[in-house]
Amino acid sequence: MMSWEEAVAYALTLPDTELSTYYGGPAVKLTSNGRAFLSPSHEPQDAFCLHLDRDGIELLKEIEPESFYQTPHYVGWDAVLVRYASPDPARIREIIAESRDYVASKKPVKIRKKKA
Repeated sequence: MMSWEEAVAYALTLPDTELSTYYGGPAVKLTSNGRAFLSPSHEPQDAFCLHLDRDGIELLKEIEPESFYQTPHYVGWDAVLVRYASPDPARIREIIAESRDYVASKKPVKIRKKKA
């Protein structure tokens, strides 16, 4: 079992990471490109969200449904939910690191200009 605090603490041990915000909530982002890879889910009492490639998400959901799933809100996006009650915290840490690596390969976030 892993809590939100434990997931964040582990994510912050990975290179190039910082605690920040994402859509108004807490998140762990990469300092190099400003992209979030770990954030609370829309089901914050049950799971947190990681960003991964869609093929990898489908595989995780198929072979480890006790840990990884998507609700309709996340289907079609590069985001998967991770249950806090997952039976293998070491495996979850591995996937958090994979999420960090996946997001590190993305281009930096474009800063949007605010409309006057």
